[in-house]
Amino acid sequence: MLSFVLAESALELVPKELQKHSSVVAYSKKMGKRPSQVLLDVSWHFAAMKGIKDEIKRGRPDLIHLCLLEACTIPLYFEKKLCVYVHTIDDKVIFVGENVRLPKSYHRFVGLIEKLYSVGKIEEGGKKLLEIKDMTFSDLIDKIDAKNVIGLSTKGRTSSYEKLAQNINEDSCIVIGGFSKGHFSAKILKRVDSLISVDKKSLEAHVVISRLLYECEKRIIM
Repeated sequence: MLSFVLAESALELVPKELQKHSSVVAYSKKMGKRPSQVLLDVSWHFAAMKGIKDEIKRGRPDLIHLCLLEACTIPLYFEKKLCVYVHTIDDKVIFVGENVRLPKSYHRFVGLIEKLYSVGKIEEGGKKLLEIKDMTFSDLIDKIDAKNVIGLSTKGRTSSYEKLAQNINEDSCIVIGGFSKGHFSAKILKRVDSLISVDKKSLEAHVVISRLLYECEKRIIM
């Protein structure tokens, strides 16, 4: 089964050092939750995030929502030919189950992920939909045990979506950064077999996902 990983994703609860900031406190009160129970979001917590480590790669749960909708609403996924994982910037991994219908509404998605962080797994009718575990990217790659780990980056070797898809099969793992700016850290690059660039310009992650997975879909199930 083809594996797809969003790596170093900008998805995390508000870290301890920011929980007393006025913008975080005000937002949490508005949501009726404790600061430790809400997702870090640059739209609401911009002032609190100024100067934090890896600032440009954090606080974008909306980006992860878009990426997951692209990956989990296509035939490749519903035909059980695609496994989806979200590795977060603070080294947690979300395992997405089979045939999961994620909320189209961003606000409902946020509520779902905040609940996932709280309870550890989301189930429905005895079926596991989502599960989150403490896990590094390297540990995840070991678990997937793919024959070929391909990272997408503007720093990579130039190729087209079509040519890249020809080298991707059901034993491959595609890795795309789950952040809006920046590049993979050394920890990610260490576990990637090949680094590929599919466009001269830096495209949003969900655009790359939709185009590449469509090309893979044509080869695997069409």
